[in-house]
Amino acid sequence: MERRSFIKHAGLLTAGLGLTAATGAMPAPFAGANKLPAWKGFNLLDFFSPNPARSRPLTPEDHFRWMRDWGFDFVRIPMAYPNYLAIDHSKRITPEEVYKIDESRVEEIEKLVHMAHRYNMHVSLNLHRAPGYCINAGFYEPYNLWKDEEAQKAFYFHWNFWARRFRSVPAAKLSFDLVNEPAMREDMNDQHSRATTVPGQVYRKVAKAAAEAIRKENAERIVIADGNNVGTTVIPEITDLDIAQSCRGYYPGKISHYKAPWANKSVDNLPEPKWPGQVGNEYLSRAMLEKHYQPWIELVKKGVGVHCGECGCWNKTPHAVFLAWFGDVLDILGSNGIGFALWEFSGDFGVLNSRREDVVYEDWYGQKLDRKLLQLLTRK
Repeated sequence: MERRSFIKHAGLLTAGLGLTAATGAMPAPFAGANKLPAWKGFNLLDFFSPNPARSRPLTPEDHFRWMRDWGFDFVRIPMAYPNYLAIDHSKRITPEEVYKIDESRVEEIEKLVHMAHRYNMHVSLNLHRAPGYCINAGFYEPYNLWKDEEAQKAFYFHWNFWARRFRSVPAAKLSFDLVNEPAMREDMNDQHSRATTVPGQVYRKVAKAAAEAIRKENAERIVIADGNNVGTTVIPEITDLDIAQSCRGYYPGKISHYKAPWANKSVDNLPEPKWPGQVGNEYLSRAMLEKHYQPWIELVKKGVGVHCGECGCWNKTPHAVFLAWFGDVLDILGSNGIGFALWEFSGDFGVLNSRREDVVYEDWYGQKLDRKLLQLLTRK
């Protein structure tokens, strides 16, 4: 299939967004560097739960207004595919039910996308839970995306569905992020089971076929693949494809996921986070961050678009430690033209209502605003 290069994609994005200082939008990407714009924004978790009955309230329009006014231009929408299926969510899903799209749920997703567009946000749709894979447990998967052909067929079906649904939306406004934080799990339904890297050629096969299913509907659509090994490592096997890559801003986990129960088998007796400083048997410093992100910086130099699709810190890490560490993360990304999306706008990781016990919040129209974090996120 013939497609234009990412250079042209980037040109379309910059031109199509038409963002100016007057709108409060972020600047265009660094000339001659990253082929993706340095989008800056947030993840919105409206469709994150596999069960729509347990979903969060839909993002209100005020949130988009505040994002825009504060200078952000990007939202990533991580979706669990069962959230928009017409199935009995009290029972285990069958392979046949994976194809039963619920039109009413799809329309809710469309409304969120269009609302974001009204406020000049680029939207990245992501399958946080894809047929046969999710980094989190909490829903029974009937097969394995990386091993089972039936799971792969369902994966391509879902992406072709979304590609058709948004066929007329230009690349400037919408991209597709294939699957969140891939890994090869021993037990697909146990998030604490041993996880290893997805074999490179397997990842290539799945990503290539999914991109083709998408671009049957719109050849210009930007496709993004999350880094291998739970989003942490570059995928060399796909650098020749017209697919961007997404890193993470969670390293090291001793800082970002301190006492997070979904990331630690036990949250007792964990060493207290410091930045920089000795934490357990490891000295944490900016130097280790620079080493961690160097492969992603090299990827940018090779002409592959890079964005940080998720970043941030759970609310149990001391606020001062979080800000010191996160300032280094954002500085390394930003100095190399790599944009970011904080994991959530409002919530435990968010700039609003994070429920941290060591923050003096500012009242913001009835919301609790972490002003210091906002200032860090909007720092030039």
